[in-house]
Amino acid sequence: MSNVFSVESAPLGGATTVSFGERFQSSEHFDNIFREGMALVERTASYLDGPGRKEAKSLQGGAGVLYATESMRLTTRLLDLASWLLIRRALREGEITDDEAQKKRRRVKLQAFGRPSHVKGYSDLPQGLRGLIEESFALHDRISQLDRAMMKAPEPDTISKQAPNPVAQQVGLLERAFASKVS
Repeated sequence: MSNVFSVESAPLGGATTVSFGERFQSSEHFDNIFREGMALVERTASYLDGPGRKEAKSLQGGAGVLYATESMRLTTRLLDLASWLLIRRALREGEITDDEAQKKRRRVKLQAFGRPSHVKGYSDLPQGLRGLIEESFALHDRISQLDRAMMKAPEPDTISKQAPNPVAQQVGLLERAFASKVS
């Protein structure tokens, strides 16, 4: 999916390239997602250090292990999301270059390991933790979708070098087949 669009109504009849990524990260929508993500990180930290700690102590057997596992996964997921948001903000503010942002982004893992809601004992976890897990996955899904949309589109030269065009290959085969019949 390309993040670059051509605008036909450009001045003097020329096409203008518009980068979705640049437009998005300078938009109010990005600011809202940034604030939402950072607020979720803060709420999660407060919960895990306060009420969550008390609730975890009252859990019996496997529920305690599941709580520890899911709280670690939640924390890791939120750290990755916060890193992504901070990289995008730093790029927007001119604190880092596009190349630096791409390099840093490659280190951020936006992988969503299986949703725990189907795991045995998940419903025994405190509602506070389950709510934060669900919010983190909702934010993860949005940021992952934005990340895919904002990835740099490859230059036209590199597209042709990366993989052969199957349609062009078929057209070439047809041209050769019909050219030999005409001669």
